[in-house]
Amino acid sequence: QVQLVESGGGLVQAGGSLTLTCKASVSINTIDWYRQAPGKRRELVATISSGSSTNYADSVKGRFTISRDNSKTTIYLQMNGLKPDDTAVYYCHALLRVLPRMDSWGQGTQVTVSS
Repeated sequence: QVQLVESGGGLVQAGGSLTLTCKASVSINTIDWYRQAPGKRRELVATISSGSSTNYADSVKGRFTISRDNSKTTIYLQMNGLKPDDTAVYYCHALLRVLPRMDSWGQGTQVTVSS
């Protein structure tokens, strides 16, 4: 069982910054950050994969940066220029197996951006 543990959430004013951290119990090649705002579907925010290639949702491009350490067990999400619309619970996710599908999710960390 792969465990993912997020930390770093909190309350910040609009325009501020936060860095979220996800610690994995094992090395993982591809890992994502998702978020879910109240009353909305969970959405993919950023992905880092083999070779450290990255992808971002259009809504966070240029403001958020996903990165990880060399052991591939600690993943970061640097969030700058935060907006009230970024308020959500942020989750770390790893797709462990495609068929049959097996996912691992962290417990989530709350990010609240005040206007």
